[in-house]
Amino acid sequence: MLLIIAILLLILIVTYKLYAHFFPAPLVDPNGKYVLISGCDTGFGNRLAKELDRQGYNVLAGVYSNASKEQLVGELSSKATVFKLDITKQQDIDDAFELINSKTNDLYALVNNAGVGKGGLIDWIPMQLYHDVMEVNFFGHVSMTKTFLPLLVRRSGNRVVNICSAAGYMAAPAVSAYCASKYALEAFSDCLRREMALWGLKVSIIEPGFMRTAIIEGHEDACSQLWHNLTIDKKELWGETFFNQHLKHMANITKFAQDPMVVVRALQHAVSSTKPKIRYRPGWQSALIFFPLSLMPAWLADIFIALINSTSDKPAGVLKRTQNIVKQAQSD
Repeated sequence: MLLIIAILLLILIVTYKLYAHFFPAPLVDPNGKYVLISGCDTGFGNRLAKELDRQGYNVLAGVYSNASKEQLVGELSSKATVFKLDITKQQDIDDAFELINSKTNDLYALVNNAGVGKGGLIDWIPMQLYHDVMEVNFFGHVSMTKTFLPLLVRRSGNRVVNICSAAGYMAAPAVSAYCASKYALEAFSDCLRREMALWGLKVSIIEPGFMRTAIIEGHEDACSQLWHNLTIDKKELWGETFFNQHLKHMANITKFAQDPMVVVRALQHAVSSTKPKIRYRPGWQSALIFFPLSLMPAWLADIFIALINSTSDKPAGVLKRTQNIVKQAQSD
């Protein structure tokens, strides 16, 4: 009986997926619709701003640096508005609200895109790094959403699109701060969707894997700086050999980074479709590896992740501990 039910459910899911693929929901008319995007300096936000601008939306692009502002102004149409926005500063967010409220009292979409990807082993990174990552990847987006909700609930069908990550449902070594921030944003997004359903506000979550963006660039230098700042005792505990192996391993993983346009296309659908998905997992990593892995029993997922993250060298402290055990056994 259970097998029959499982087969029927599988048939229903496959049928629905095929129907959605061949008969997609119509797109909204972009004319007169305002879309606010944070983090448009580079990466997903920058490309999305250009794509939506070409489609005819009124793009409101927040950028972190003045240099990015000047460049993006020259790349977007006269309908677009580019402004300085640091989502960790409430004053910047309030100024953005005043600017946008002067243009429209009906914000069609908010795309919470700004983010940082600092990482490192838990024993290496200072507490301040956790605070810095959470400020951008979580608290900044919460503040943006709460500030702009009065404009977003003006019309049923308006939406919030949050760029999370596969790291928001599948935690991995060396990215604890990033994972924690994305898990938090996932939970916030689910709560927001369920709370605001009565208002007709749609909430979509984007969960990509490794993509070729500025977030993964410079990781080796950042990790080297972390190592440089460790105490002598901490360096001796882990060992230079292990650190070098860790750097090499991280470099190998980033080689599998995908084209970020697959994420931009998912974002475009979340913004433009009359029936956006709740969750998007663009790219083969998130959909075919990380998500299935997250459904496995924890012990099995641990084995798989251990295999992916295995290095030929153990930390110096582990080797020393083993040697001491051997010496103790020999003396006994």
